[in-house]
Amino acid sequence: MSLDGLEFNWTSLILLLLAGFAAGWIDAVVGGGGLIQLPALLLFPGMSPVQALATNKLGSIFGTTTSAITYYRRTSPDLKTAIPMALMAMLGAFGGAAIATVLPEQWIQPIIIAALVAVLAFTIFKPAAGELSKLRYRGSGHYLRAILIGLIIGGYDGMVGPGTGSFLIIAMVTVLGYNFLQSSAKAKIVNLATNFGALVLFIPAGHVVFGLGLALGVMNMAGGYLGARMAISKGSKFIRIIFVIVVSALILKLGSDMIFA
Repeated sequence: MSLDGLEFNWTSLILLLLAGFAAGWIDAVVGGGGLIQLPALLLFPGMSPVQALATNKLGSIFGTTTSAITYYRRTSPDLKTAIPMALMAMLGAFGGAAIATVLPEQWIQPIIIAALVAVLAFTIFKPAAGELSKLRYRGSGHYLRAILIGLIIGGYDGMVGPGTGSFLIIAMVTVLGYNFLQSSAKAKIVNLATNFGALVLFIPAGHVVFGLGLALGVMNMAGGYLGARMAISKGSKFIRIIFVIVVSALILKLGSDMIFA
């Protein structure tokens, strides 16, 4: 069978859609769903790397939209913080994409792994962090730091990508003082903006496989809705546990890619 010019069988399609559901769930809770969905797309017969990256963004934007709405309705995240962060993250994503064209490829993996190891160590050795919201700054100091987080991590998303949601959460926990639940809710809004910014570039260039991306979008929506509901009902402790698992898996995946490349 064929879809958008790609030949496939039902087994590969079903496995990809299951990966899309799992990615939506993980993204809704702690971010990092691309760890599952992007490799699954790269394994799809006939899919080029740029098509996989672009189609991943199309599928993901449905999931991030669904989980962002679910979080908003049930946790009422501070939009005065989230929206400026999202706008700056969108600008950062454009800048990051430009940097990616000149940054030596061999620098990227070690930078990501070192950052993730630091994040994981902090989360494990500071178990009380992120349990309760205790804002560290007020007024302009708070918003300036929020905007800088959006700009820097948005730039990272445009430049590299893996673990963006996890970096957003840990930055909001450690720098701003939000708990894991509130941080996860805001991260979805910011991720929605960075996905949109990427698609503004990918769609006109013709890199998106629309049939596959829309099918993934449906699965991302289902996973995102269930993940957000579960995160909200179980709270920050649950999110912290899933966060540690996902970041550990991301470190192992990127480390093995670098060693065995």
